Amino acid sequence: MTDTIQNILRIETSLQGENSTTKALSNLFFEELGNSGFTINQRDISKGLPLIDTDWVGANFTPEEDRSDAQKSALAFSDTLIAELEEADIITIGLPIYNFGAPASFKTWIDLIARARKTFRYTENGPVGLLTGKKVYIFVASGGTQVGSDIDFATTYAKHVLGFVGLNDVTIIAADQMATNGEESLNKARGKTIEAANALS
Repeated sequence: MTDTIQNILRIETSLQGENSTTKALSNLFFEELGNSGFTINQRDISKGLPLIDTDWVGANFTPEEDRSDAQKSALAFSDTLIAELEEADIITIGLPIYNFGAPASFKTWIDLIARARKTFRYTENGPVGLLTGKKVYIFVASGGTQVGSDIDFATTYAKHVLGFVGLNDVTIIAADQMATNGEESLNKARGKTIEAANALS
């Protein structure tokens, strides 16, 4: 790690609260990391976020210089979420797998932060992500879904859409198939979490 203070954005999505495996892995990561050299901004989106609507879409597609006060207000929360990402050097995401996919709150968060000209832009060679130079750790837990398998639509979606906005350096640490292989899977994930934190500290 460099001598420069690094900013970490911690995102939690699990509805299990303190009983969440993904939150427990996140907690372990930060316990091992310690406080030296880091500032941490926390964003718990587990209880849901405002959905984008017609007014939001209209404001987003209006050039920034032409937006009304109402349109600026409609995008204000999205601007805040994007600013959190822009300021972060490291991003951690607690991501349980629900019904083979990511929690609804995570999809809503993506809808709010994936904005042309803000987090990605279109070029003659295709879209280019703008949130570059950041490291992402995703702490995953599932009851029966094997991470990386054909029925895992959570981590595949997360990696693709994060890459779309420029977040390509993604490490997934998974405690998967907890219903059948809980202790072994959790211990393996804990070990990888400690390794990841020690590599940064």
